[in-house]
Amino acid sequence: MRTCWLTFRLALVFPLLLNVFCWPQDSNANAPDQTSPSPAQQIDPLLAEGKSLLEKGSLNDAERSVRQFLGQYPMSADAHYLLGLILFKRAKPKDSLGEYTEGAKYHDPSAYDLEIVALDYVLLADYADADKWLTESLTRQPKNWEGWYYLGRTKYNENRFEEAIHAFRECLKLSPENVKAEDNLGLSYAGLGQFDDAMAAYRKAIAWQAQLLTKNPGPYLDMGRLLVDQNRDEEAIQFLVQATQIAPQDSKVHQELGRAYEHQNQLAKAQAELEKAAALTPDDAALHFVLGKVYRRQGMIDKAKAEFDRSAALRGTHAPRDGTR
Repeated sequence: MRTCWLTFRLALVFPLLLNVFCWPQDSNANAPDQTSPSPAQQIDPLLAEGKSLLEKGSLNDAERSVRQFLGQYPMSADAHYLLGLILFKRAKPKDSLGEYTEGAKYHDPSAYDLEIVALDYVLLADYADADKWLTESLTRQPKNWEGWYYLGRTKYNENRFEEAIHAFRECLKLSPENVKAEDNLGLSYAGLGQFDDAMAAYRKAIAWQAQLLTKNPGPYLDMGRLLVDQNRDEEAIQFLVQATQIAPQDSKVHQELGRAYEHQNQLAKAQAELEKAAALTPDDAALHFVLGKVYRRQGMIDKAKAEFDRSAALRGTHAPRDGTR
């Protein structure tokens, strides 16, 4: 799922979290623990209900239950970590990090807790901190194949391709024939300019899912994109057509197929694919510009101008009068 990762490049920093897990030493270490609820409190119906609702996917209700529990036991590390997980699943990374920060005051986080902290940073495109906490999580739980996958994705987004390759290889040792990991291994090789190795990885990922009813479009898309970049458009089209069949609602596969057709001067086909891509991601300024160029090459001046204007509006710039850059 290349996407989920989904193409972030913006780094956001939260100083509060930089030292969040540097816990102070308790001079009363042998005193009774007054910071966490008693065993009876830990199985409080509200907290148990929150866990159950989370498992069912009822995130709003789960959050409500855990917040009610925290109203009674505000120093429960387990409750803060559970609320942090719920907020992560609700795509509220800042709020989630705040709960993990609070929970860390009362009890060391688990390897899984650190993984979620790292994924919060991924959502914020702060890959340096994501790298830091994923590495720490894997130090504690090195057999976690998903952790290695996430670390590989993070390293890839940091352009640390050799380290990404290592992470994806570790993932594949623990999860053999993992299509996503092999596909991302190929992307990492491509990042280093090792295109033969990249293609070999893509082909392997494609072969592994040959008999599956539900296929991952990633290897087909990435193979097609690489072939287009090498001006091997006819080969690329074979893979990209398969990608569109697997994921007809994925804008990127239509965009890449349109690019391949444009290179071959099959402009009507390029137009059709780019129009599908633009309909799926209407706020992509670059995509509207490319579609405008294809319209212009076919003499569709009014349509071209509309696409250039749309692209310029999305970029916050003025469109050129003649439709050129």
